[in-house]
Amino acid sequence: MPQIDTAPSMTPLENVRARIKSAMAPERISGDPLLLAVSKTKPSEAVQALIDEGQRHFAENRVQEAQTKFPPLQQAYPDLVLHLIGPLQTNKVKEAVALFDVIHSVDREKLARALKAEMDKQGRDLPCFIQVNTGEEPQKAGISPDQAADFVALCRDLGLQVVGLMCIPPFDEDPAPHFALLRVLAERNGLSQLSMGMSSDFETAVQLGATHVRVGSALFGARGRGDRTYKGCV
Repeated sequence: MPQIDTAPSMTPLENVRARIKSAMAPERISGDPLLLAVSKTKPSEAVQALIDEGQRHFAENRVQEAQTKFPPLQQAYPDLVLHLIGPLQTNKVKEAVALFDVIHSVDREKLARALKAEMDKQGRDLPCFIQVNTGEEPQKAGISPDQAADFVALCRDLGLQVVGLMCIPPFDEDPAPHFALLRVLAERNGLSQLSMGMSSDFETAVQLGATHVRVGSALFGARGRGDRTYKGCV
């Protein structure tokens, strides 16, 4: 897939949007993939700059950092949508349900039950993605592919609004087989949304059916070495 030539007047946001369009298959019928601007470690001013360009979907991977940045922006821009894409501890569920609009990292029964209980308490019904560990990496969050059907069924039985699946392929492997696997698992479970693809591979993810791509450095610039603690959002 040839890269879009970035003209001097093209902003990073315009460039990423153009690359998404270029990667879409002509026969795609599910609409444009939703671009999530991953703003972890970035200041509010950087988020504001993208808001000024019309970006409304943002993603963070830590509840505490998002709490310091987004409440004033959410108040100023009621149409802003905030996605949680990082691991969620059960002791942060109350804050997460209050702050975020979409949860992409449901990966275990204890968390699913805590989320449902807190959503009921707060009167919220947040869309949720099940995180699948497609590479079955022991150090990475997510359920194994062979447990996907049972876990989706469990979450549905609990009453969670399960809308799709999410994955983070192994850092040193071709992501395409992992994206293809996630798509198959979603189809088998009657799910239409796929959260997959980052700055280095979002075009491949779009080609394979991504409905949500999580892009950080291609929009905000490269992060420092100390910022790469979680590779789900680069």
